[in-house]
Amino acid sequence: MTAVWVGMRVTMILPALTEATSPLFRPIKYSLFPPLGLATLAGYLDDDDEVTLYDEHVERIDLESLDTPDLLVIQPYITSARRSYEIADHFRARGVHVAMGGLHVTSLPEEAAAHADTIFTGPGEDTWPLFLKDFRDKVPAPRYDSTTRTLAGLPPVRRDLIKRHLYLVPNSIVVSRGCPHHCDFCYKDAFFEGGKSFYTQAVDDALAEIERLPGKHLYFLDDHLFGNRRFAEALFDGMKGMGRLWQAAGTVNSVLKPDLLERAVEAGLRSLFVGFETVNDANLAERRKNQNIGTDYDAAVRRLHEAGVMVNASFVFGLDQDGPDVFDRTVAWAVEQGIETATFHIMTPYPSTGLWKQMEAEDRIVHRDWDLYDTRHVVYRPRNMTPRQLEDGYWRAYRDFYRWSNIWRGSGAQPGTHERLRHLAYAGGWKKFEPAWDLLIRSKRVVRALPALERTLAAFGGKN
Repeated sequence: MTAVWVGMRVTMILPALTEATSPLFRPIKYSLFPPLGLATLAGYLDDDDEVTLYDEHVERIDLESLDTPDLLVIQPYITSARRSYEIADHFRARGVHVAMGGLHVTSLPEEAAAHADTIFTGPGEDTWPLFLKDFRDKVPAPRYDSTTRTLAGLPPVRRDLIKRHLYLVPNSIVVSRGCPHHCDFCYKDAFFEGGKSFYTQAVDDALAEIERLPGKHLYFLDDHLFGNRRFAEALFDGMKGMGRLWQAAGTVNSVLKPDLLERAVEAGLRSLFVGFETVNDANLAERRKNQNIGTDYDAAVRRLHEAGVMVNASFVFGLDQDGPDVFDRTVAWAVEQGIETATFHIMTPYPSTGLWKQMEAEDRIVHRDWDLYDTRHVVYRPRNMTPRQLEDGYWRAYRDFYRWSNIWRGSGAQPGTHERLRHLAYAGGWKKFEPAWDLLIRSKRVVRALPALERTLAAFGGKN
């Protein structure tokens, strides 16, 4: 008699980053994007499988009250590793098969394997379907290593599993994997080892996924949306006329390339995350940030602003050429350029990166308490300042950049009245109204702020 397969019960959990679990205050950045990676994996499940998706950043989970599934899938990041292992151990004690993958698992597979029945290294487009077949056949392997890299035939993301009302930006999307650059402080080189480190969807598939998303606003979570110019141009041409307003990430170099930015703006680009990283040129070659060497930061910001695109600038403090003056110099430059929002980080040597290997060889790693590897704490010995100077300077940079006086000064650097108003609304709204954000998060109504975001982008963004 032939056995008939009955659908399995699958639970997927994105454990919260340590810094997102404060009972006192919840910054809006932890309620921005839904767990797209897990929702993508869920697309490979059968129609008769029962799947539930939890994101601890936006909902508390009582492990004891959760049902016992056949399969538990967890995606740890470095500062959620401790919580991830706690969840995994809890369900394994119930007899549940635990599968775990992602950046942290790939960088420290032996550590993760102690808490999982199956681990995955690298991206899972090739290994996840293979595991599901093996699991159904009751012969799952303990480890799957990705080698084949393609987004062809990717099933639709299971957006029906996402609790849209809990996120400010429910329409997040990823149309590529990886990055063409190889900065030595970045996780991605280790994650994509053994295969292509940058590849894209077919343009028609990407456009079809965009068409599925309701509303006007999109956020591309790709590491470098502009990384393949041919793909980017075709994507932007296909998006013209859709009426979308969107945000993404790109490099200084891509901003300065002729015509590419203009195509993006015509397709609806209104804000770009740019990794400037450092105002010290000597740091760039040392950390293999080669795409920034010899580029004109001022010209890149000016070009974005003249195109009507806001700038979210990323900076890293504590690189080996940085001294105690780096904080004030960085803030002064960012304010002078009229940068709308800035994200600051303390340099953090993630396991398996080139930076980690260097720091370990120099005996500069202070500890391996992953909870503190959050780019807000110093976990290594800086070269040209004390750990206290570095942490104090990091917090001072945030305070100084987001002072009302500097927000006002930054708005004055904008090319027109509309851009000045947009600057005040966006920069002020992002940091100066955090108590309001906290209230929206706790009342589970954060998506109600999305129309205000869309109006800000629509009213003041873009150039005809």
